[in-house]
Amino acid sequence: ILDKLFSNLIEPSLIQPTFVTRHPMLMSPLAKPDPENPGISQRFELFAAGLEVCNSYTELNDPQIQRDTLTEQAGLADPEAMLPDEDFCVALEYGLPPTAGWGCGIDRLTAILTNNCNIKDTITFPLSKSSL
Repeated sequence: ILDKLFSNLIEPSLIQPTFVTRHPMLMSPLAKPDPENPGISQRFELFAAGLEVCNSYTELNDPQIQRDTLTEQAGLADPEAMLPDEDFCVALEYGLPPTAGWGCGIDRLTAILTNNCNIKDTITFPLSKSSL
């Protein structure tokens, strides 16, 4: 519900490049918790022109915390919630070095540069568009 509220009420007003930080762990089950505030994740998103341009976080590499966050999220009535993945958690028990990453889609950048509000209008392959 937090994500839907943010997407509908806040995102459209983020016209200037804006970094959104301090996401609740509930919204970021794969992100590492902030050591000073465990309810907050080490994650940021960059928004511009009302669109998400980039999403980034530090990967959670503690198997027990990962189990707990996935189980907690699965108990919610969120259709986008990830189901607990025990195989993934077992793999984490073997070890995962500190990892981080970010994702920035060329489609989102193209939408901003071409002043399109709909990312589907910037898809380069017409066959993947729903209809013209």
